[in-house]
Amino acid sequence: MSTLYVTSLEAGVGKTAVCAGLGGHLLNNGRKTGFFKPVIAGGEGLPVTGVDSDGIFMKRILSLGEPLEHICPFITDHAGLVDRVKQAYDRVSVDKDVVIVEGGDGGLAEISLRVAEALDARVIIVTACPGQLPGPELSDAAKGFGGYLLGVVLNRVPGRRVADIYDEISRQPGRVGVDILGVFPEDRVLLALTVGELAEWVEGEIISSPDKSEELVESLMLGAMVVDPGPEYFARKSGKAVVVRGERPDMQLAALETSTRCLILTGGTPPVPVVLDSARIKGVPIILVRDDTITTVNSIEQVLGKGRFNQEKKLPRLTAIMEEHFNFQALDKGLGLVT
Repeated sequence: MSTLYVTSLEAGVGKTAVCAGLGGHLLNNGRKTGFFKPVIAGGEGLPVTGVDSDGIFMKRILSLGEPLEHICPFITDHAGLVDRVKQAYDRVSVDKDVVIVEGGDGGLAEISLRVAEALDARVIIVTACPGQLPGPELSDAAKGFGGYLLGVVLNRVPGRRVADIYDEISRQPGRVGVDILGVFPEDRVLLALTVGELAEWVEGEIISSPDKSEELVESLMLGAMVVDPGPEYFARKSGKAVVVRGERPDMQLAALETSTRCLILTGGTPPVPVVLDSARIKGVPIILVRDDTITTVNSIEQVLGKGRFNQEKKLPRLTAIMEEHFNFQALDKGLGLVT
């Protein structure tokens, strides 16, 4: 059996997405694949609800039979921590060919190393790459894992920089000091929020098509930016949320004629019947908020593009990106799955 430990230098850089993509690859190649995420106090923190959403998601997409409390044990006492992690790991690794372990972030670097050693795991480091190749911090972290390190994934690279990053790696293979397993372009689908998450963020009420709350919001448009917006204006973006004043049914109807994931009506004014009927027919959720338009837009801009990877609708896009940009041959060889 092989163990793959996926960690990062900071939180929120895409570890769960990488785990999901790797898990899908292994399953598609006939490998019995498990998942394990010990949630350790002092890193990314304990979920306030006592439920880890990443664990729920991975349990579902990998069709795991183990109970969630075994897949994601919560460990608050650091005394004997590694032994506790190893014992919990042993429960979920039975009859598996590969177990993917999602580790913590840079705040738990020492613990990550100790856990990787205890599990005899190969390590992948995921790091954000906003435009330039990572510096000494990544090299130092990689050296800390020594022979356990399999390689690094550079995630969320701006699309215009992907080719340049590949070129820099090929021309200066020793610059980063580690093997680069993947260079993933930034993708708005993978970073999208759901309609439900957006409604919760703006403290709004979904008054139409609540069954569509899992639809992904990829972009944002503001109806109040032009004097007389029609369908031509709103057709400029697809998969969008449209923020518009509640007393502007003309704008609302125009937006509904285009690819719109949800309408966000501001000012607490409910939609007129013709708008509500149109939204219901088209299956477009309407979110009613009390704040004014500018306040609502400013709030959304803080969170748009920061969605977690725990929606199955994102999997096809993730699979396409990894098939193009990840070195699965190196992964399989590093895990001893091929000779």
